[in-house]
Amino acid sequence: MLDLRGKAVWGGIAKMLGQGASLILKLIYLAVLARLLTPNDFGLVAMVTAVTGVFDLFTSAGLSSATVQQREISEEQISQLFWVNIGVGLVLAAACAASASSVASFYRDPELYWVVVAMAPGFLVNAAGVQHSALLQRELRYVTLSTIDTLSQLCSTILGIAFAVVGFGYWSLVIATLSLPVVSTLCYWFATRWVPHRPRRGVEIRSMLTFGGTITFNGLVVYVGYNLEKVLLGRFWGADALGLYTRAVQLTNLPISSINSAVGGVFFSVLSRLQDNPANFRSFFLKGLSVVMAATMPATLFAALFADDIVAVMLGTHWTGSVSVFRLMTPTILVFGIINPLGWVLLSMGRQKRSLQVGLVLAPLVMCSYLLGLPYGPTGVAFCYSAAMLLWLLPHVAWCLHGMPISVGDLARVIVRPLTAGAIAAGCSFVFCQHFVPEVSPVLRLVVGGMAMGVIYGWILLVLMGQLRLYQDVFWALRRPAGARA
Repeated sequence: MLDLRGKAVWGGIAKMLGQGASLILKLIYLAVLARLLTPNDFGLVAMVTAVTGVFDLFTSAGLSSATVQQREISEEQISQLFWVNIGVGLVLAAACAASASSVASFYRDPELYWVVVAMAPGFLVNAAGVQHSALLQRELRYVTLSTIDTLSQLCSTILGIAFAVVGFGYWSLVIATLSLPVVSTLCYWFATRWVPHRPRRGVEIRSMLTFGGTITFNGLVVYVGYNLEKVLLGRFWGADALGLYTRAVQLTNLPISSINSAVGGVFFSVLSRLQDNPANFRSFFLKGLSVVMAATMPATLFAALFADDIVAVMLGTHWTGSVSVFRLMTPTILVFGIINPLGWVLLSMGRQKRSLQVGLVLAPLVMCSYLLGLPYGPTGVAFCYSAAMLLWLLPHVAWCLHGMPISVGDLARVIVRPLTAGAIAAGCSFVFCQHFVPEVSPVLRLVVGGMAMGVIYGWILLVLMGQLRLYQDVFWALRRPAGARA
């Protein structure tokens, strides 16, 4: 247990550092391209990715999670899963290319045809790295995974900016998108040095295919539920409105998605190995979640109050139409920060069917909210989306945790401290900036507000609420020699 906990802590730190680097690169990419391209450029590519993203869900077929979740798995089984992924990737690439005419016709924009065709090879490239990535996760090699993620993001950022500078317009976004799977897959192969066997008959993978199929269907349901508004906005409000909406959503979601990406794989890998030990499962999850919430809550609350300054700094003055969407989406991002970790609990315990059931209820709920807000444009969609997610939060938590080693009360106790401390700190820093630095540049106001919030938040959470001991435990886990963990 000590060895597993030590690997988990170091893996989490590696992922956090890697995601921190990737976050910086994404922010640079977003800030630079927002000044080189127009909302229409972003909207055109968003129209395509909202549709082709459905194909992307099938690339792994849930088989990476199946490989990680298994207590024991043979090399023959992994090889068989690899060839399944390759077959799926070929079908998806062909299906994507074949859908180009339909996508262009649906949006009534012929420019989209070749964008869809260009996206097609990415599915096969992605599929070729699924099992290699899963092997790295299974071995808890998160330093390697983080390095690969950062390198891939760096290459994508450089290519995207370079092609935008020389005038490729929205094609620079397509090139940046395609470069990510190419670089990451090549790196996965190099890092693992694993070469799959030829396909063989008689290798038992049926249970893993069932597991992966359930996860894939669940992902499809959730994806459609969470992305239908982009299709509707593109169809009825045009590329400009969709561009403003998607950049606001991406910017709001970046810190939280980076945190979840950093720790999600570690949580899933470790919790899968603790699924037969409820006490250790509960202890590990709650301590890890405390650290995640401590970062998630203040970042989201700060973004809600300083939305005008963040959009001005990151996107530029011609993106002011995104401010209201940015601010209205922060409650949704806050809810995601709470409910996403529950998915790690369900999958690690082998409760993928319950995860699917939850998705089948949640998807229609959010789709109805989009339809209610659609007549009012991007801001109407953002408002109704957030309202629906806030109403759904408690039923979602209760359903996911029913019969689990973790109770609703456990989760509430973890959330309430950083939420309260974050709300007070964000409010105080906002009031301070409004009264003492109202006329300074947005950059300076963000720096002053961020520093003020950090000091106030840290004092409330660590000192007044007594959370210092928790982070000291994490620190000592890092300091403990490897021999002591073994």
